[in-house]
Amino acid sequence: MKKLNVILVYNNVEDKILMCKRAKEPYKGKLNLVGGKVEKDEDELHAAYRELQEETGITKDDITLTHMMNFEYQMSDIELEVFAGKLKKEINLIEEVNKLYWIDKTENFFDTDKFAGEGNIWHMVKQTEIYKDELF
Repeated sequence: MKKLNVILVYNNVEDKILMCKRAKEPYKGKLNLVGGKVEKDEDELHAAYRELQEETGITKDDITLTHMMNFEYQMSDIELEVFAGKLKKEINLIEEVNKLYWIDKTENFFDTDKFAGEGNIWHMVKQTEIYKDELF
């Protein structure tokens, strides 16, 4: 099964979530969480930190990530690993391919015209909000 990750990055005051505008399919032109591919035999947490740094410039010193949940898409042979964390301080982002945006955490993440994931982002944000005291 192919492994991918997405990372919910909250700003240091927990009112915004970092998203990227997809430059390619799937979901080209829509806002999505940052993340990417987990390499074969790569530790999952290491992969999340690596992808985060590659796509945003955020390092392990800037944020502590927690593995929140996984989604298995049997028909697509994909496992999606979800991580969450809050920045320790404001930082300057470094874009790799996709343009980065801070989005208010109260946005309607069910809006499939604007956001990728058919509403899954909403579910991830809600779960993070439920457990934020333990996460952050």
